[in-house]
Amino acid sequence: MPRVIAIDGTFASGKGTLGKRLAKHYDMPYLDTGKLYRATAKAVLDAGGDVNDPKDGAKAAKALQLHQIKDPALNSGGIGAAASKVSVHTAVRVALYDFQRDFAAKGGIVDGRDIGTVICPDANVKLYIDAKADIRARRRYDELRGYGEDVTYEDVLAALHERDTRDKTRAEAPLKPANDAHLIDTSALDADAVEAIAIRIIDAAFTVS
Repeated sequence: MPRVIAIDGTFASGKGTLGKRLAKHYDMPYLDTGKLYRATAKAVLDAGGDVNDPKDGAKAAKALQLHQIKDPALNSGGIGAAASKVSVHTAVRVALYDFQRDFAAKGGIVDGRDIGTVICPDANVKLYIDAKADIRARRRYDELRGYGEDVTYEDVLAALHERDTRDKTRAEAPLKPANDAHLIDTSALDADAVEAIAIRIIDAAFTVS
């Protein structure tokens, strides 16, 4: 039976980096579901729509193609903020559920904000990645500056707090750890240390299964 590793967590906590590393380590397919919502948001904006309008979001989500999630423009701060807004709509999430579940059915590593709780509740391993808000904001600030964006740390921190609140309080699939998720705080850890911890958890689970 295909094995699934579900990775959930807060924005800029390092779950994407971990997902890519684990995919390479275990030679498993990897899906960053956040890119689905970013691509949907970008499609809405490109069409002149409103990310706060569920109809615009659902239309873009239903028409989403895999190649769209590879667009480098999805890494921008503006698209990230728009994705957080479009992701609160039930119609958008429903439109993307089948996409995510079809991927997971074949086995792989899936990261996002509702993977262990909604998309893959029966995943072999569930990880929840988090870090202190100021540390996550600093990571995101450095990332955006690396992309050449003119931002301030204070603005990034404020946007992060806003996004955390929206993700955790939305009515549809709010961000929260699954009851059986393994929690990893990356505040004081580098990517190598986080990967090592995750591998120990996953190897133990795979051995039992």
